[in-house]
Amino acid sequence: MTKTPVTAAVCLIGDELLSGRTRDINVQQIAGYLAPLGIPVREVRIVPDEQDCIVEAVNALRSAYSYVFTTGGIGPTHDDITADAIAAAFGVGIGHHPEVFTDLQARYDKMGTEFTEARQRMARIPHGASLIENPVSGAPGFQTGNVFTLAGVPSIVQGMLQDVGHRLEHGEVVRSITVRSSGLREGDIAEQLSALNEELDGVSLGSYPWFRSVTDHGVALIARSTDQDKLKTAGERLVALVSEAGRESELLEGEAS
Repeated sequence: MTKTPVTAAVCLIGDELLSGRTRDINVQQIAGYLAPLGIPVREVRIVPDEQDCIVEAVNALRSAYSYVFTTGGIGPTHDDITADAIAAAFGVGIGHHPEVFTDLQARYDKMGTEFTEARQRMARIPHGASLIENPVSGAPGFQTGNVFTLAGVPSIVQGMLQDVGHRLEHGEVVRSITVRSSGLREGDIAEQLSALNEELDGVSLGSYPWFRSVTDHGVALIARSTDQDKLKTAGERLVALVSEAGRESELLEGEAS
């Protein structure tokens, strides 16, 4: 019996991402964290700081994938509306979480900083959600159903992920083999690679050219599969394909990819 794949999606929230003002690295962090757990990220969306857009994206993604990770929009400012949007997406209320409110109050008191009404917004959690620890700055994320709501700051996302892994069902780990060939061009092998991709069942093939200079260019061919035997066969076939094109190759076994 084939096991149902465990999959994930990421929803990045923030006008600053869409404007290009801020460069995202959270997708890389989340995907890299999930890959060894056998949970591939299958889709990424970027939405503005507009509640209707967030609700629409979250509802679409949570029905299509095992898990959804949102980043951004849970801070103290007026445009931090993610918590409200998640509550709306699930049709639940939202309010100050007593434990979070108390912890943040103590944190700001210790720093000698006023716990303003704006900062109190970070204690607002959708009803029924479970907290995600934030070891960096204190204000937690939260889990609602299969949706994990994280901060937008990469260092905080990294910290929050440590309280997420134990909640996830793990899938089959996808591993990879890379065949690199210097001087090879994609056009030299395009038809043969397409035919091989059709022939190999249970293996995904990708072609990734590099070009650093006229004397330093080539193609990296990557095979991915959860089946180690099929992956080994794919690597051998790729090496043979490159050889038939008159080029030498280097085979590298990869980790989860």
